[in-house]
Amino acid sequence: MRHEQQVHILEQLMQQLDECRNVDAGVQVRQPTIAYVDRQLAEREWRELFQNHAQLIGLSGDLPKANSYFTVDDFGVPVLATRDSQGRFRAYLNACRHRGVRLTKSNRGETQLFVCPFHAWSYSRDGALVAAPQEDQFGKLNKACHSLVSLPAEERHGLLFVHPRTDGVLNLDVQLGALNDEFAGWDFAHYLHCGDKTIDKRLNWKFANDTFGETYHFQKLHKATLGRIFHGDTLAYEVIGRNHRFVFPRRSILQMRDIPQEKWRLTTGATVVYYLFPNVQLVVNAGRVSLVRIYTLAGDPARSVTRIGSYFTQDMIDRVASAADDPDKILVDASNVYDSGDRAGAVLSLDALMEVFNSTIENEDYAMGEDQQRAAESGRLVHFLFGRNEAPLHHYHNAFRAALGEPPLEVVA
Repeated sequence: MRHEQQVHILEQLMQQLDECRNVDAGVQVRQPTIAYVDRQLAEREWRELFQNHAQLIGLSGDLPKANSYFTVDDFGVPVLATRDSQGRFRAYLNACRHRGVRLTKSNRGETQLFVCPFHAWSYSRDGALVAAPQEDQFGKLNKACHSLVSLPAEERHGLLFVHPRTDGVLNLDVQLGALNDEFAGWDFAHYLHCGDKTIDKRLNWKFANDTFGETYHFQKLHKATLGRIFHGDTLAYEVIGRNHRFVFPRRSILQMRDIPQEKWRLTTGATVVYYLFPNVQLVVNAGRVSLVRIYTLAGDPARSVTRIGSYFTQDMIDRVASAADDPDKILVDASNVYDSGDRAGAVLSLDALMEVFNSTIENEDYAMGEDQQRAAESGRLVHFLFGRNEAPLHHYHNAFRAALGEPPLEVVA
């Protein structure tokens, strides 16, 4: 992101804090609760938004070198993602061409050959069939005709995209729009994969997305956790096609006024969250990124799975290691993460980051989502209300609805 844009966003947040105001969508809207419980709608979402839409499955750091691979099995297509001998990102159906058995059930690893556990048919990183044992008994094979099934895949700005359909079209110029220029400046390709977390809860996938849609709840639900690190009721927000950018300030943001603007960095004073249609929240902080992928389950509107990948720059990894060995440096870990809002020079560890997702997202936000799910299923609550200060909720629900040919949310005030 350009420096002048970072300065503009920080000034916008500071002005909101000075004036005690928040982002304003201008209207309130109603969200029908049936959107979270209707099975026919859930099937349409599964088909159109997950199985027939390009998916962001990871960062370049998930495939750090040739021979590395990882697997994804969250949108009805078992995907084997690899980096070939030329350094190119490729994606295949994770299925042997003989009888369809998964080539690997490992989440990630390194290998020069993928060997089917059933009959030992073997494939190179380039997807080519290189060996089929006892071919004299099985029958002759034209190996060139039995390579792994390839899926459309593209690596751009350090992000890995795949289309679940073999005939699917990846058009990231359109899908990312103006974010193409913005993402080019974040250097996502240099972030290294450091850890994963899965949250499997009884709540609709849209409820999971909703938790990332406003800061109105920070000083209520999160007053003892995230609210100690960040200001609530303050948000810099911009719609970018079907996507949006959501920036909220740290407690220490006003201290930036004491340093020259040329030294201002957005991630020093705030956290940046990019919503990428239809199911991704990409969270950017200084030296670390969290990729939050939220999935529905086929035919089940009442359950969702959230996959969280954590990535650090090598510099941040080195700083964490140095702080762990130096009593004069402040290392923020799981035990003190919510005391870290105003600590100048504090270094956040992976354990601290995971604690935020455990205590704030899973145990607070998603617990609210499970309550909402039960209320929606009762059939007694016909609508939810999204306020003027919940602009991102307006946007991505209208984006879902437009993609499925539904009218916009009803404006009530």
